[in-house]
Amino acid sequence: MNKLPASLTLLFAAHLLGAAERPVVPLWPQGAPGSEARKAEPEKVAGSNLSNIHHPSLLVYLPPKNQATGAAVIVAPGGGHARHAIQHEGYNVGEWLASHGVAAFVLKYRLAKDDANPAGQPPPYTVDRDALADAQRAMRLVRARAGEWGVNPAAVGILGFSAGGEVALLAATRGADGHPAATDPIDRQSARANFYSLIYPGGLPRTDLVVSRETPPVFLAAGYGDRQNISEGLAEFYLKTKRAGASAELHIYAGAGHGFGVRESNQGPHAAWIARFLEWLGDRKLLGPPRP
Repeated sequence: MNKLPASLTLLFAAHLLGAAERPVVPLWPQGAPGSEARKAEPEKVAGSNLSNIHHPSLLVYLPPKNQATGAAVIVAPGGGHARHAIQHEGYNVGEWLASHGVAAFVLKYRLAKDDANPAGQPPPYTVDRDALADAQRAMRLVRARAGEWGVNPAAVGILGFSAGGEVALLAATRGADGHPAATDPIDRQSARANFYSLIYPGGLPRTDLVVSRETPPVFLAAGYGDRQNISEGLAEFYLKTKRAGASAELHIYAGAGHGFGVRESNQGPHAAWIARFLEWLGDRKLLGPPRP
């Protein structure tokens, strides 16, 4: 049976300690636009879930310099837009990618259905406005600090799980150029993904998605036993992408359902989806030679 390497067991067991030691970089040091009134509120931690996100940020996972490939992946956890499933769709993913030479940045984006929002109060955020803005800002930020982080600015992509897949999908299909005259140097950078990956993603039934020949290449994966709008919807999205002339690779795993992410306990072919993703990055020439 395929499973993740045993060498990662200790990494996963210590994920909370490891995450605490990682650099946390705010997307907007002075506060995210639209979050000014709540930016001082602490995040809510419930087991491996995280919510009450008002100060969006990146948790940085860098590979050893002698193993770095130059590729960078922004990781958007799922959680129904109510919370971040931050362990198996965030920390574990960052650890695995960094241990294989890929810089990873776990994105804490604002949640349109945040479960910490006070009862009776309308949610302050939306997916299309705020979560997308956070994803775009993350890509600009990674490119702005590419030299410091050992990243190739032409190999920056986004990987999203479930609800985070919808965020990744919007970021990839609504790419934005940099603003040369911006006073903020980060905003001068491009927010266009060089690649993207959707793992059992939400958002597929949307009717406003535009895929063209210019849409970046995509890696797609889901379980056969997932909900119909995901397992069949992802196959339909693959065909939509192919017919548009963009590049796509699709994996549907017969023995899997929803939410498998990256867990040490995963067994079966679906446990190796992230290894297939790494191979796909190499096949797409997105992994450069190791840095000296």
